[in-house]
Amino acid sequence: MRTDERPVVVGVDGSAPSLRAVDRAADEAVLRRVPLRVVYASLWERYEGTALVGDHKPAEEVRADDIVAVAARRARERRPELAVSAEVVAEEPEYVLVREGRGACVLVLGARGRGSVREMLLGSVSLAVAAHAHCPVIVVRGDGDGSGAQAHGPVVLGVGAHGKDAAAVRFAVAEARLHRVPLDAVRAWRCPARQSVAHPLLSGEPARLHEERAAEALEEALADVPADVGLRRRTVEGPARDVLLDASRDAGLLVVGARRTHGNLGLQLGRVAHGVLHRAACAVAVVPEPE
Repeated sequence: MRTDERPVVVGVDGSAPSLRAVDRAADEAVLRRVPLRVVYASLWERYEGTALVGDHKPAEEVRADDIVAVAARRARERRPELAVSAEVVAEEPEYVLVREGRGACVLVLGARGRGSVREMLLGSVSLAVAAHAHCPVIVVRGDGDGSGAQAHGPVVLGVGAHGKDAAAVRFAVAEARLHRVPLDAVRAWRCPARQSVAHPLLSGEPARLHEERAAEALEEALADVPADVGLRRRTVEGPARDVLLDASRDAGLLVVGARRTHGNLGLQLGRVAHGVLHRAACAVAVVPEPE
């Protein structure tokens, strides 16, 4: 195991979703041949435990050190060859994880945390970190880590406006190669409503032109994809969010780019990235796209 590379960082809080994120993070770290760093951040020193106690035991207070110890042990049991470190940080988790992302190759998080945020479609911490991190963020959704039925599902890439220089394209290609799965590149397109009432003699012409432009944009974005990657290209009519949500049903990972803006707010999630983070059927990777 090389230790001179940026680690995979996983944020934990003792919840079942965060422990599933540990599984995914351990696998990602081994594939990249880098260490795994487990981080628990909270301003509270103690809180009521849930996933760390047995299914038939009453909830009990669990120290933060126990949270990271259980997570680190879980990672080592899953991947004995993996170098694992762990740390407890007494700060707000959003700030800690965004800061950790500056030195990470990827951040991995569970879709939901503990307490009241469990009622949300996506936990507030995961959403905030995905919106502001400086590295790709994988949010593990559903009940699995990607090692079950979806383990051999393709990496689905939502192709946006950045062309072949898109960070999301590079990340998706790398993920497909690491996991030895196909890459399913999807470009959504729509015919503006004002063109849908074209003259009868031109019926279908506006739609065909928009589809052709989508196909051209797709080809440009994928121009540098290596020949050893099993690549499927698709242009699909419809809102990008809905197209990608449909593609996520059989995927192992859905990759979307998010534009970075300058200023204190950092990376802002667009409507598509925000939508798939809340609703996708598989893990979602949000990749920052510098302007």
